[in-house]
Amino acid sequence: MATNIVYSRVASLADVAPGTGIKVDVGDHYVALFNLGGTIYAVEAYCSHALALLTEGRVLGDEVECPLHSARFSIKTGKALCEPATENLRTYPVRIEDGTILVGVPE
Repeated sequence: MATNIVYSRVASLADVAPGTGIKVDVGDHYVALFNLGGTIYAVEAYCSHALALLTEGRVLGDEVECPLHSARFSIKTGKALCEPATENLRTYPVRIEDGTILVGVPE
């Protein structure tokens, strides 16, 4: 059975400078928004290895490094790229409407 996706307005494009990320709450989901060259990506906000906020880590190209144990993840796909993380991050669909970022989460 298909899951319905509900989009919520979470931030303005101006809130996420290129090469940075911010944390937003979308219902029960904690989401990190990252701006890579003007494209916004949304992934789980916390490292899958330990409870560390990824927006406090370094953005390295299209990867984010966990500030706690230096695990790295693809911002575009959520894939865990090195240990100690072995579990991928959940990704979320993003829409931009009139300069506003909308993130889709399962209903």
